[in-house]
Amino acid sequence: MTLIARDLVAPVLDRLARALPSPLPGESGVDALTRALTHGDLLDPEREQELAGMLTAALIPQWLGAELDALEEAGLRPHLRIQLSPSTAQLPWELLSTSGRERGVDMADASVLLPATLRNDPSRSVSPWSPSSPVAAVLDPVVPGFSDTSELGSVLGPVSPDSPLALAIDALGRRRMPQGDAFRRADIDRIALANALDGAGRLLYVGHVTASTHALDARLHLSDGADAPGDTPPIGAHRPYSAAEIALGGAGLPPLTAPNRVALIACDSGTDLRFAEPTGLVAAFLHRGAEYVTATRWTLPTEAGLRRLVPALGDRAEGMLTDAVIAVNAAHESHDPVGSLAAWQREQRMRWTSTGDPRHSPIMWGAFATAWAPAPVQAPSRV
Repeated sequence: MTLIARDLVAPVLDRLARALPSPLPGESGVDALTRALTHGDLLDPEREQELAGMLTAALIPQWLGAELDALEEAGLRPHLRIQLSPSTAQLPWELLSTSGRERGVDMADASVLLPATLRNDPSRSVSPWSPSSPVAAVLDPVVPGFSDTSELGSVLGPVSPDSPLALAIDALGRRRMPQGDAFRRADIDRIALANALDGAGRLLYVGHVTASTHALDARLHLSDGADAPGDTPPIGAHRPYSAAEIALGGAGLPPLTAPNRVALIACDSGTDLRFAEPTGLVAAFLHRGAEYVTATRWTLPTEAGLRRLVPALGDRAEGMLTDAVIAVNAAHESHDPVGSLAAWQREQRMRWTSTGDPRHSPIMWGAFATAWAPAPVQAPSRV
């Protein structure tokens, strides 16, 4: 074990925070996006490389770097289980580098390790998985009282029927639940979600998540009206669906039964570990039966925001977010969600460091991390 003094890592973690599009104290969401997309380190190849080197020097002990280098030279690819702290919750371990321009994602697969008290809770039961299981798809749901261009408006914008994302969702066929229109529906509330998850193997959610002052109050935004069952205070015509309600239920609302695999593609959906008690949406879904939960470390910029704020992208920003949705969807269809997502991130890393093209900036692909919590191993009973 190696202990690292906080004052040695605080400066570089502060620099990382300034590079990310999540709001700093006193910033609005628009201010944060403008800061990160116009002059942030993650969109400049040289400054991003420098930041990665500084993070590595501050956080990776020499002995661990040497072990990873030795494993790579031997042709072995370990799976790193990383238990984060509030100060490192947004750290993209895939970017860290111990040898030249290669990064952590080139050397190992990494997953988030949640506290043992959650993973090994005797009451926790992991839901089954089958490649033929139904898929609950909640894709850019309409939030009551919010227009398409408002704060909780459309994430994806119009999706063409012949776009790669539409084709990927169409490929789910009869497995997709609920049937009917795939995108921008106004009828998937918490009750409809629970019905869609009955017997499902996974959930693919693309939409809005908002953080709060404590993890249990992290909120998923479905098409719930203000009269939806639960305890979370409404926002105008809409009642958000909190992590507490997912895990524990609420007034007139039972806890949600989660499928084996959950993807939460939304801004700051993986904020659990920024709190002393990591009990946000990731923990809630794992507690209710999920084995894998893929979520985001920071705010995801929309394609409209990228187009407007990154002149080098312009219209080439189209597809950056939807490509990430496609990659996460494919990873959760595979036998190894962690390794499959890492393979996509590795491909993006190679394009980024070889070309410097902002279309492959880690501001998008570095945002995703997967928490893995297999079923607890039962201790043998004593006779």
